[in-house]
Amino acid sequence: MTVTENPFLTGNYGPVPDELTVTDLEVEGRVPAELRGRYLRIGPNPYSPPQGPYHWFLGDGMVHGVELRDGRATWYRNRWVRTDEIARRMGEPPVEGPRPPLYDSSNTNVVGHAGRILALTEGSIPYELSPTLETLRRTDFGGPLPGGLTAHPKIDPVTGELHAFTYWFAEPYCIYHVVDAAGRLVRTEPITLPRAVMMHDFAVTREHVVFFDLPVVFDLNVQPFPFRWDTEHTPRVGVMPRTGGDADVEWFEVDRCYVYHPMNAYEDGDRIVVDVPRHPTMFESAAELVEGPTSGGPPSLHRWTIDRAAGKVTDELVDDRGQEFPRVNESVLMSRHRYGYAARISNNVDAFDSAEYLKHDFDRGTTEVHDFGAGHHPSEMVFVPAADATGEDDGYLMGYVYDAASDRSDLVILDAHDFGAPPVATVHLPRRVPYGFHGNWVPDRD
Repeated sequence: MTVTENPFLTGNYGPVPDELTVTDLEVEGRVPAELRGRYLRIGPNPYSPPQGPYHWFLGDGMVHGVELRDGRATWYRNRWVRTDEIARRMGEPPVEGPRPPLYDSSNTNVVGHAGRILALTEGSIPYELSPTLETLRRTDFGGPLPGGLTAHPKIDPVTGELHAFTYWFAEPYCIYHVVDAAGRLVRTEPITLPRAVMMHDFAVTREHVVFFDLPVVFDLNVQPFPFRWDTEHTPRVGVMPRTGGDADVEWFEVDRCYVYHPMNAYEDGDRIVVDVPRHPTMFESAAELVEGPTSGGPPSLHRWTIDRAAGKVTDELVDDRGQEFPRVNESVLMSRHRYGYAARISNNVDAFDSAEYLKHDFDRGTTEVHDFGAGHHPSEMVFVPAADATGEDDGYLMGYVYDAASDRSDLVILDAHDFGAPPVATVHLPRRVPYGFHGNWVPDRD
């Protein structure tokens, strides 16, 4: 397969060739003065043209960031994360820190915790970035992290703790971790699984941790991305008390599916509710194993209700529209949420071609749509509460939106409460931001 034949290297999946720093960005509308910090998102961006097979999930990581301050967009920056290989290619010395356990990557998520900015890829050691996106070091929070860390830790809005896990290719196949509010690893708990699976994400409630043991399994015979769909692997979810351990995990079977990202989870009496975009299959076709997720049908939003007393999970379809990259107001993470947000997508190479972004009201059972207009393609957006917020949806949604006509991207800020209204502000970027994975708002520290 040639590079030009790979759909994840063309159009807005294609990499950008260099790093930029551009100040005083053009803004339509008005950036709320209370927004002081950086919106950061990361994704694959190969440093040089791949030779041979290229899987989207394995591309070199690049962070794209916009700083907002005093009602202005003060800068845009994009930087490759300096893994050892990228540092070598760029003629720079490698950064210090714990050695990667198996592979060295950083392309999936970027989060702020305990005064640090962390770039993450599952199975790899986290990289710490500066506020201007320079790579500082690898960190294991005082460690060790023998299998690296998930790209999807959950930060408790009450305690400030970071809850995370590792899935690995040897026993123990899963390890649960807790990093305290000061950034120190304070707990590690092995979790027993029957075999190694791709556990991309998990869920945490005020009282429990929910693990996803689903039928994408590790297989070294599959290259370059060593996972495949296994119809014989029993799909299930595990529930562990946050104060418990491996012996306390209760397992419950679910319908065959794959879940990348739960929207949120919470206790409802003795039951646990988990909202998830549910994929019918994943990595079942040959193309998916060498390029990226391109088939299997679009993911739809479902509500899992785990009834521990009855020993079963009830699966309710919430919305049948294709959607992914779910988010909630992070201040209600791990507790009951009324609102949830998601990008409209299909499950093929044109996944991001929709102009729509969704807001679900679970109390009313309704969904609002923000339409960005023909040729404008949003992906994940993050919720930032207003400074004087009085309600769960009192705040802003922000994220990158690709403009196909200009072949550039914007940072768009919506009023989450007035969801269908025109954007509060549109920050025009000097280039396009390739379709990528995840990001977050990292506010200035007081």
